[in-house]
Amino acid sequence: MKLRAEGREEGRAEGRAQGRAEVVVRILELRGVAVPDAVRERVMGCGDMSILDVWFDRALVAGSAEELFQDADRR
Repeated sequence: MKLRAEGREEGRAEGRAQGRAEVVVRILELRGVAVPDAVRERVMGCGDMSILDVWFDRALVAGSAEELFQDADRR
């Protein structure tokens, strides 16, 4: 039972992350911002909700899709 519950929760978390990633890409597209394949793959491959939340906020104002990653790429 415990393993089954953990599996369900893990599936829900993955689903939330996938949904958030789709929204980040969609926001950029609706704003007319080009989304190169490399950016799309990076966003869609991310499973960390805290990172996706940052990217979501940036997608609302970014002038280019690459701006989503501005701080992460400086490390």
